[in-house]
Amino acid sequence: MNILYVEDEAKIAHFVHTGLKEHGFIVDYCGDGLDGYNRAIDNDYDAIVLDIMLPGKDGLSILKSLRQARRNVPVILLTARNELDDRLEGLNLGADDYIAKPFFVEELVARIHAVVRRTSGEHQNILSVGPIKLDCITREVTCNQQAVELTSREFNLMEYLMRSLGRVFTRTQILEHVWGYDFNPNTNVVDVCIQRIRKKLEPIGGASWIESVRGVGYRFRKPES
Repeated sequence: MNILYVEDEAKIAHFVHTGLKEHGFIVDYCGDGLDGYNRAIDNDYDAIVLDIMLPGKDGLSILKSLRQARRNVPVILLTARNELDDRLEGLNLGADDYIAKPFFVEELVARIHAVVRRTSGEHQNILSVGPIKLDCITREVTCNQQAVELTSREFNLMEYLMRSLGRVFTRTQILEHVWGYDFNPNTNVVDVCIQRIRKKLEPIGGASWIESVRGVGYRFRKPES
């Protein structure tokens, strides 16, 4: 799942960001409210984890603006304050859940899965294109009804491409979303990972669905209509 995580406290952000990635999420992180709002408007996320106290634009204002713009992406609010008024205001503005700091990453992971299931239905967690099917909850992959064993990183890359069929992603974009912003942009790990996935899919007729775009990057092709 693609998650937007907006948090300005660096230590908490690093801990939660790392934990979410370890649980298989593709995490887009930022520490400024205005930047977070712009990302939420410009991109399609499966869920947003949003701190209330933020510089630039506070979390409740972001939530209110998103709902006014008819963006119904599930939102989980985070805050160090646990007063009833904060919880009620957030829920009344359209938050899907609320969790107070400190919290366990495992609890946040469970809440993300719960709000996504509740708001979009279980079928949204199944990505099916041509002969390839990804279950984003169980993290099982099949091609032509045969199981494909992918590593966590390979699965995340496949999910990232499959959620935007036909869109070309540069190697830098893939690195940022699947490996993290602190990864060396000159590395060839994206190409190596793509090669590994294709090698696993080729014997069962799935390798051609991941296309190389020369000089740019990769895309997952759309089925022919």
